[in-house]
Amino acid sequence: MAGALSWNDFKLNKQLLDAIAESGFQEPTEIQQKCIPLIIGGQQIIGIAQTGTGKTAAYLLPLFMKLRYAQGNDVRAIILVPTKELVVQVAAQAAALAKYTELRIVAIYGGVGTKTQIEEINKGLDLLIATPGRLLEIYQRNELPVKQIKTLILDEGDRMMDMGFMPQLRKIFEVIPSKRQNLLFSATFPEKMDRLVNEFIAFPVRVEATPQATVATKVSQELYYVPNFITKISFLEYLLTHRDDFTRVMIFTRTKDAANNVYHFLERKKLGPVRVVHSNKGQNTRINAMNDFKEGKLRILVSTDVASRGIDVTNVSHVINFDVPIVYEDYVHRTGRTGRAFQEGTAITFVTETEKYHIDKVEKIIREKIPVKKMPAEVEVSETTYREADDMAREIDRQKRYQDPEFKGAFHEKKRKKK
Repeated sequence: MAGALSWNDFKLNKQLLDAIAESGFQEPTEIQQKCIPLIIGGQQIIGIAQTGTGKTAAYLLPLFMKLRYAQGNDVRAIILVPTKELVVQVAAQAAALAKYTELRIVAIYGGVGTKTQIEEINKGLDLLIATPGRLLEIYQRNELPVKQIKTLILDEGDRMMDMGFMPQLRKIFEVIPSKRQNLLFSATFPEKMDRLVNEFIAFPVRVEATPQATVATKVSQELYYVPNFITKISFLEYLLTHRDDFTRVMIFTRTKDAANNVYHFLERKKLGPVRVVHSNKGQNTRINAMNDFKEGKLRILVSTDVASRGIDVTNVSHVINFDVPIVYEDYVHRTGRTGRAFQEGTAITFVTETEKYHIDKVEKIIREKIPVKKMPAEVEVSETTYREADDMAREIDRQKRYQDPEFKGAFHEKKRKKK
């Protein structure tokens, strides 16, 4: 469908068309073509689209057409996203697209003081971009009038559910006007999302630009079976010595400890510039690292899944899944950091014996088999330490017991004989 419509077909005003041209958007993407007319027409929308296919602009452009110009002092539209990084990302795109309008956009999130954010709200605003917790915090201080809200947008709905935001969302739904346009956007639509939809949107139009939970077509996927952590590190070093190919790389780990270990190793080997981001890092540290990566000052960004949806960089050459995610939809969001804006990219995944269980689940969700490749002969394969081998054996036992409660593995508790 991409290419069937031009930007002029949407009857957008000149200010928005000028901003679109300046942003370098050549033609509307599939999700934009499907959603923009419906949103302008006032429909309630569930939009499902791969990460990196332009869903943010798909709701921002029609929203700006509805807001049109600065009006009054109280917020008229709210965009809720699950993380601080996403607030920053959406706010940056909103500012770029609203550049030639007088619309006032304010971004609020936790991790920093409320004083400056409240001052910005009190100056008057049309659009508020927020995390649910910070929005409620400021509302409960009576610093956020909500009676003029006509549009509520939830972006990254699946992550909202994963992060346990439902109680906060319910409180927000209760205090804002019930007569409003609701838009929900997500890259995946797991079953638990039905609960959110049932409470949030009445009679929505479901718009699915591509089959949900699929990897962008421009992303080449590769899977390598690797025996242990040390060999993963050796393989990572081998790949990153190829600087001409691995120009801008995101490396995802499952835990903060693994992220720190990978970061320190790459620093010692002088394979950077490199930074690490995870939930123990301060808010400013995380945002600065992401901005440096986006601006090309960093070659490598090591991250837990805190950043798998919080960064929009168009020239990421490779995503490396150092660990397989255990929230299986996160594979889509991780790989979506490359292959953005119709550019090509490669997603490489390392898989140990214990991670085969998880990669099988990932492949079911994305409905395709990831091509398996052989590790280059130059990569040094290390012996698995006794501790790691023991941990892996226990994990495999746990997986088998989960699938078959009758399974008795090497580590099951033996019943004591009655005397």
